[in-house]
Amino acid sequence: MFSRYVLVIVSLLVLLSNFSVSCCDYNCADRTVFSPSRLVVKHGDPTSATCSLCPSCPDGIFDLEKSVGINKKNGRTITWTVAKMIEWKTTPKCFYTTTDNIQCCTQLNVTVYKTPDLVSVSFLNHSGPLFESRNYTLQCEVQNVAPIRSVHVTFFRGQTELGQKLSLSKPQEKPVTEVFSLGISTTKEDHGAQYWCQVKLELGPDGPQTPPMVASKNVTATVHYKPKQLAPPPPDLITLTQGHPLELDCTAEGNPSPSYTWTSLPDGAPPSKSSVLSIQSVASEHEGQYTCSVSNYVGTNIVTFRVAVKPYIIPYIVGAVVVVIACLMGGAFFLYKRSKQHEAVPTVE
Repeated sequence: MFSRYVLVIVSLLVLLSNFSVSCCDYNCADRTVFSPSRLVVKHGDPTSATCSLCPSCPDGIFDLEKSVGINKKNGRTITWTVAKMIEWKTTPKCFYTTTDNIQCCTQLNVTVYKTPDLVSVSFLNHSGPLFESRNYTLQCEVQNVAPIRSVHVTFFRGQTELGQKLSLSKPQEKPVTEVFSLGISTTKEDHGAQYWCQVKLELGPDGPQTPPMVASKNVTATVHYKPKQLAPPPPDLITLTQGHPLELDCTAEGNPSPSYTWTSLPDGAPPSKSSVLSIQSVASEHEGQYTCSVSNYVGTNIVTFRVAVKPYIIPYIVGAVVVVIACLMGGAFFLYKRSKQHEAVPTVE
């Protein structure tokens, strides 16, 4: 008989020690208080919180239900301690039982976070060089991060922020891998640009003072584009005087570097594969149209020059003036000589 009573007492003690919340009322006027009210802890780190019984709460059944860690009760407080947080979802409940057998509960919100194992940036479904004035999708892959709802992804070109993205997945506590995308349009100025993305865990005021951040490695963009003329556009007509030098410049910028071909040249113009065609002294046979084709595999840019050559008329004018002066001087000398002859003839009386 005595052993039976002992067994009953032991069973009651075990039952009380394993007492759990069966039906919580979160709207009680008098409630227990957690400190801190919200817990943010890195996965694998230690953590703790304290639950206090309110002054007006009865000293009845007062306990803290948890799925991990240990409790240490000290009068009207219970300290919950976890040596190593290995669970992704845990919600401790601190409660007391009223005289009406109502369980008044307070829940501690616990956020367990983990920084990504890897963050990488790439162009979706594309390899090799990019092309000017085309649309591409820049994607940032974030591997094994938690919680996904706290992830903020920022895309960069160099130090210029391109845009931010948030997760569209359903909230979940365990680590997941997600790819974030951003559409961009490239220009030739993007050649050599460094694209990268940064992941920040926005964990709120109860989280670390400096939000955890992980950045990807840079991806250098190679942008190919058709040649674009660097020299100013030529006038409609280039007019030169015979004997003057001629220089036609169709220098262009392109990627890959362009090649130059001069076509439709006048008969007297020399062939050229350079960006600049030069003639030291133009003549009438150099007059006409010059066409420069600048090409790479992306495209071709064509520049046309029209050249007119006028005669060098100054020597003819000088020659004519010399002849006139010579004639005038010769005539004056002839008249002077005749006047002298007349003076030398004696007068016949």
